Amino acid sequence: MTSPAIASESQPLKLSWISLIFFAAIHLLAFGLAPFFFTWKALGVALLLHWFLGSIGICLGYHRLLSHRSFQVPKPLEYVITTIGAMALQGGPIFWVAGHRLHHAHTEDAEKDPYAASKGFWWSHMLWMLYPRDEFFNYEFYKKYAPDLDRDPYYRWLNRNFFWLQLPLGILLYAIGGWPFVVYGMFVRAVVLWHSTWLINSATHMRGYRTFEVEDGSRNLWWAALLTYGEGWHNNHHAHPRVAKAGQQWWEIDITWWSIQVLRALGLAKKVVL
Repeated sequence: MTSPAIASESQPLKLSWISLIFFAAIHLLAFGLAPFFFTWKALGVALLLHWFLGSIGICLGYHRLLSHRSFQVPKPLEYVITTIGAMALQGGPIFWVAGHRLHHAHTEDAEKDPYAASKGFWWSHMLWMLYPRDEFFNYEFYKKYAPDLDRDPYYRWLNRNFFWLQLPLGILLYAIGGWPFVVYGMFVRAVVLWHSTWLINSATHMRGYRTFEVEDGSRNLWWAALLTYGEGWHNNHHAHPRVAKAGQQWWEIDITWWSIQVLRALGLAKKVVL
């Protein structure tokens, strides 16, 4: 985990014990409690929240709406969708968008891409969060890569307080279905959604097919696309980052695009980049 292959030329890597303990604790709670609290309803809640927070919050909201401005929605609806993304426990909107824009600007660059796949699978999958670098995790540094969001007071508040949204979500789940809903809706959902999302940083830069010749190693990976509601068509996305639809062929299922189509049909999504 501290090998020279993943070390930064500009600064030495330092393990964040807070991040390690946090991720380890959530994984242990998920794997340790899931067998004892299993019900089919609880599993259904986990799957529903995986889609709702993952596809609507992260894929549609954080990624296609905020990071690339692939379409526009009324500002109140944008706030709602972004709040759903913040509930996914993948960081605040300014942090997430800034990191993703850096990834596109410097794809696979060992120094400038926060989760450069050139450093290996595990670095791009999760080690980049356990060995955080200031330019990617310090708000005063990364905010300049998402100035449009940083100008918004609500997004600044959400960027600071996204973690506490887990509290009302947990209370709601407990009120509806007790501890099984909490275990599956909070811990199991978080772990599965984390790894689903992280696979786009790691696996889709190493496995799959290429439709477009781009300068990076991005690839289209069907099973990653199924896990992430269309984000796994990563070569398509890197070739045309602002296009709202990731799946380009008829067999490239893009569930998040279906949601954008619904918003479009309702007159809520405008200026959809095709």
